[in-house]
Amino acid sequence: YWATLTRATIVQGTIEMTINEVEIAALALEADARAKLAQKLLTSLENISEEEIDHLWVEEALRRDAEFDAGTAKARDSEEVFRDALRRFP
Repeated sequence: YWATLTRATIVQGTIEMTINEVEIAALALEADARAKLAQKLLTSLENISEEEIDHLWVEEALRRDAEFDAGTAKARDSEEVFRDALRRFP
């Protein structure tokens, strides 16, 4: 469901925005406002069912696979990924 959502409607004047426009607007906020928004968004995910979570992961996997097939994503060796992760998060 979420991956297919391309437009958001904001109440109070019914302003339509694309997900990209919402992201741009959110990133333009001051750090404390972004943190509050992030907390609200994360809290809203707590109410998602296991079935919805599974569906979202399948959609994400399909999206990543399509990017790889289209040549817009690059593959990395798992050893390289884990080495980088351990370097960043010792």
